[in-house]
Amino acid sequence: MKQKLVPGQKIICLNRKASFNYFFLEVLEAGIVLKGSEVKSLRDGKGSIADSYAVDNNGELFLINSHIPLYRQSSYNNHNPKSDRKLLLNRKEINKLIGRINQDGLTLIPTKLYFLKGKVKIEIAVAKGKKLFDKRQVKKTRDWNREKARLLSKNNK
Repeated sequence: MKQKLVPGQKIICLNRKASFNYFFLEVLEAGIVLKGSEVKSLRDGKGSIADSYAVDNNGELFLINSHIPLYRQSSYNNHNPKSDRKLLLNRKEINKLIGRINQDGLTLIPTKLYFLKGKVKIEIAVAKGKKLFDKRQVKKTRDWNREKARLLSKNNK
């Protein structure tokens, strides 16, 4: 999946596995509550959202299982690398997402973590899990496109 370049946006990490395992129905941008040492660690380009997901807890959305490593220069006020982090959205958006998660059996998957104008933002997708035959079909079409490109490049030479 080709990422669009946005001016003033610095991508920290991508969740490449998510597009293979899920169908994305809707994509939103959310803020995230972080401590100072977490932001400094992210500015170094470290962080992972590969196995993370978002859940609701008392009407608020939290990012679970994201990993931001410890910042080496921080001393006693360092953070917990695997702690839950609150997502910042409007109340209307939160209620809509919670309703879709609970009724339709969908899940919230982070796809991208980035800086936008100095603020850390996260792109989350309302997603539905793919079945095994869907994943096989994706692999088959990817292989066929690669083979087709090889054949065309050999014919052009």
